[in-house]
Amino acid sequence: MKETDKTPDKETPLMNQYNAVKSKYRDAVVFFRMGDFYEMFYEDARLGARVLGITLTSRGHGKAGEVPLAGFPHHALDTYLAKMLKAGHKVAICEQIEDTKLAKGIVKRDVIQVVTPGTVVEENLLEAKRNNFLSAVYLRDGRCGLASADLSTGEFIVTEFEPDKLLEEIQSISPSEVLVSEDQAKELHESVLKNNISFVLTKQDDWIFRKEYGLEILTKHFGTTSLKGFGCENLDAGISAAGAVLNYLKETQKTQLSHIRSLRPYNNSDFMNLNAATKRNLEVTTSMMGGGRAGTLLSIIDRTLTPMGGRTISSWLARPLNKLKPIQERLDGVEELLNDKRVRIELSKIFKKVGDLERLITKVVMRRANPRDILALANTLSLVPEIKSSLKEMKSDFLTAIRENLDPCEGVAERVKKALVDDPPVNISDGGIIRSGYNQEIDKLRDLAFSGKEWIAKMQKTERERTKISSLKVGYNRVFGYYIEVTKPHLAKVPDDYIRKQTLVNAERFVTPELKETEENILKAEEKIASLEYELFDELRNFVAGFAEPIQENGRRLGGLDSLLSFSNVADDFRRTIHSQRG
Repeated sequence: MKETDKTPDKETPLMNQYNAVKSKYRDAVVFFRMGDFYEMFYEDARLGARVLGITLTSRGHGKAGEVPLAGFPHHALDTYLAKMLKAGHKVAICEQIEDTKLAKGIVKRDVIQVVTPGTVVEENLLEAKRNNFLSAVYLRDGRCGLASADLSTGEFIVTEFEPDKLLEEIQSISPSEVLVSEDQAKELHESVLKNNISFVLTKQDDWIFRKEYGLEILTKHFGTTSLKGFGCENLDAGISAAGAVLNYLKETQKTQLSHIRSLRPYNNSDFMNLNAATKRNLEVTTSMMGGGRAGTLLSIIDRTLTPMGGRTISSWLARPLNKLKPIQERLDGVEELLNDKRVRIELSKIFKKVGDLERLITKVVMRRANPRDILALANTLSLVPEIKSSLKEMKSDFLTAIRENLDPCEGVAERVKKALVDDPPVNISDGGIIRSGYNQEIDKLRDLAFSGKEWIAKMQKTERERTKISSLKVGYNRVFGYYIEVTKPHLAKVPDDYIRKQTLVNAERFVTPELKETEENILKAEEKIASLEYELFDELRNFVAGFAEPIQENGRRLGGLDSLLSFSNVADDFRRTIHSQRG
């Protein structure tokens, strides 16, 4: 807060609660949930109004006086969150964590997630064919450590190099956010990054970059005693950077990160180093005019059909191989696909139905997957046997490895499709996600609720006959529940057992003891159904999360296959174009 935003000691309970939250997240804009709105206060409100283009107002909060205020409807969160992130700001999302019906006094609230440009996982805030890397840089003993993680896919990589290579290494990764230590921030900014920042630079406490802390947090996360198994135990500066990345992810996400399953070191000598000027002049991934994708090499050769393939081909172009064996393996795979049009057609048809396995399983593990996400993942896994079958005649090492290592994760797709309806709603709370026949208790409760509604429909007919009021209707709304509505001209015909419930302009609403009892039975059944559906969905989500590792591997392998398919289709098109020109 600004100095002028300081408030008296005596404030409303709500503002006391807000100030307690804000004190923990001073470097973030707090989206504070209040009913159907997210509100921002004080300096956050001023900033939010300016960045989001919403109205800045004020509200009286006891002795705190008039408090600057800006807000937006909760259903528009993604829209306004995207704007904040694009402007380079952190956002702390503070939710009501207590049922308002059970709250005694003010509803409990807490921050459930801190979102920054480098920690986004929501698909509508990401580019499908582009990795979203969070990187960290650390200088130690004449070496520069660089670690990068894509939270949305679980990829976590680390390397070391000479400090004068930092700029080109950063540009090859293209991170959305870079972490630096307080004591090195000025040096890194002035010597390398000041004129080339296309990302958010975030300072972190120096102790977070200590190698000892890096080793501790990394080995604890991976459940190992050392990093030897990952092949990066000697990367002192790299371990410092990797520890800082993992620490930041844990601090911001407040949930398990079990989809980050390994730390993969890479050697820069395996790739061709293309400096920024070369990439810009060759327009490899971005054009010189406007910095977009149109007219670039990537735009010409990327005909991938899946998000995984798009990300793979982009990373291959950003960091070209310079060793003969892996280059030859890719080319052999391209040649084999080029010479078999039938296989290319088969794979193309299949890939048009493939979902983003890497990002879907991340949402599952982080408990953010909705029913449609789970179904999309299952539908993609069910395509794996078809893909393996299409590759059965392939002989090249690259394609053979894909065929042999793709894992259909038997049982996952079958269980998901047995549990979920064909077209489930996005929100679990909407209900109707569990298929009939999957759970006996839900089936019984649904029968009870449905029979109760049938009874109410019959009641309307019966009451019309009994009262001789042809316009009488039995209705329902969330506030008043079930009711019998009689228009005012017919009130004289209302029976003695009707109990007045609500008066309208042109009608009166009534209940009867029998209607109230039936309503209670229906609502209880519906509440139990909602609760049980959530339990069953959560159980299903946890079951799928247990297959995170093979599903991630499938995603990576499908990305590689899609990229080779793209190359072969481009080669075929250009070959035919050349032949037609010569002819």
